[in-house]
Amino acid sequence: MKTTKFLKTLVILSAVILTYSCIEQPDLPLPNLEKYGNVTRLIVDGNPFLVLGGELGNSSSSSREYMKEYWPKLQASGMNTVLAVVEWALVEPEEDKFDFTVVDNLIEDARNHDLRLILLWFGAWKNGQSHYMPEWVKKDYIRFPRVKAGNGKSLEILSTFGKETLKSDSEAFAAMMKHVRETDSQHRTVIMIQVQNEVGILGSPRDHNDLANTAFSSPVPQELMDYMVRNKETLLPELLEVWSATGFKPSGTWEEVFGKGVKTDEFFMAWNYACYLNECARAAKEKYPIPMFVNAWIVQPEDKGPGDYPSGGPQAHVLDFWRAGAPDIDLLCPDIYLPDFAGICAMYTRNNNALFIPESRAGEQGAGQLFYAIGKYNAIGYSPFGIERIFSAIENEPVSRAYRILSGFAPVVLEAQKNETITSVLLKQEQNSAEEVILGDYKILVELSRNWRTPTAPGAGDGYAILINSGPDEYIIYGSNIQVSFSPNTPGPAIAAIARLDEGKYENGKWIQGRRLNGDDIMLYYNLAEKALENKTGTGLRFRGDNENLQKVKLYRFE
Repeated sequence: MKTTKFLKTLVILSAVILTYSCIEQPDLPLPNLEKYGNVTRLIVDGNPFLVLGGELGNSSSSSREYMKEYWPKLQASGMNTVLAVVEWALVEPEEDKFDFTVVDNLIEDARNHDLRLILLWFGAWKNGQSHYMPEWVKKDYIRFPRVKAGNGKSLEILSTFGKETLKSDSEAFAAMMKHVRETDSQHRTVIMIQVQNEVGILGSPRDHNDLANTAFSSPVPQELMDYMVRNKETLLPELLEVWSATGFKPSGTWEEVFGKGVKTDEFFMAWNYACYLNECARAAKEKYPIPMFVNAWIVQPEDKGPGDYPSGGPQAHVLDFWRAGAPDIDLLCPDIYLPDFAGICAMYTRNNNALFIPESRAGEQGAGQLFYAIGKYNAIGYSPFGIERIFSAIENEPVSRAYRILSGFAPVVLEAQKNETITSVLLKQEQNSAEEVILGDYKILVELSRNWRTPTAPGAGDGYAILINSGPDEYIIYGSNIQVSFSPNTPGPAIAAIARLDEGKYENGKWIQGRRLNGDDIMLYYNLAEKALENKTGTGLRFRGDNENLQKVKLYRFE
């Protein structure tokens, strides 16, 4: 009797479990980009998400065994997102026969270490060249034509004019995205996709094969002309300057509309690369519509013209062609290794282009760039290259330290971005030892650190600060090798002073109180009478180079 009752109970429980499993559970929202006023934010699982990223070496993700030792180190670093390559040759080693082992390994290992993924599709191009395509593509140069330089010689670069190239590349990319949807849609481990890598022609301003020459001597595509006419008032100055020289012709061949020269060659290639990558992105988004971006190998100081850098890639001066030709690409992103980080960020945020930096430097320089990008330009994320080696080799690596700080601080940063109550400063010892910004009701002077006993002594090096106006007379500040003081910027008492100053940190968006700072810890200058003539008190905030605490200050004013 007991056995019969047990079996009946088991049958009922099995039926309940089966019924529950068949009920369609509500899906988490797809990763997406949402615009709030002037700010674009990445939304993951329904919440704003700040990418604290790191890109693996180009070949690292091809071997699960190689990556085994690095995953725990990446998890411990404070980062939340890994950028990893998926190469066409591994996904489709034989035509129409797909193998997604590398994708599955990356998703499983990232998920097991509580990390998100941004997959980098290395299809037809990587760094302007074609090295990651399958052998069956490499060997068939008739079906998959190559770029020809101006001297008539073929380059190891697939041509954007190869119809079979586009078909095969986009089909493989779409197949990968279909597989990601099927294996990851409930977990959302993969949050964004990079389409190709640093595309453009190296060695020639434009493609000179027969297909390209025919297109170059044909009329500029009507959809591009329509875009230019429709957006004439907001086109970038680099395009307007060239177009105006021909009297803003509304139609004609490329040379008739833009004139002869390498600028026209680069415009031509920018349009064709944009159209090619857009077809890849469109096909992929039909399978799994998550945010997709392209990255740029930017112009180097020694480059004399297009072809020295990848001609046609998403350079800052040709972004209009990418906006016109690639509406399915969500972000146009710079890879920044040059010293003028601030200037490049400014170039890539023109016309409300949202900023994401998929490749850059680590170290103290990288930490400063990270805080500057998210504070000054509302960047959705930052990612040093070769991250597994960097975080493994350097104890307390500065970007890793910054990521640990931001892991709890990010909700506050993201809300401040939305409310436009955030800014940042990047100071270079040899360029700008101080900068004053206006945020809320105060002018905030950020200076490189000085020894208060000898205030005229030079600072120890470069510095940076991120500043958030968190309420009336209140600020949350983090920095390195800097000092901060305040002056009123609204009518009323002329002197601003510190009512209270606390150090601490954020964990999951909640403030964890540290020391209450006062006395020597708030003194910047002791020449008080001189400072009084400037309506200053000599007090302020100080941040060392190895500091891991934020400071929260409440101000008051007096006469």
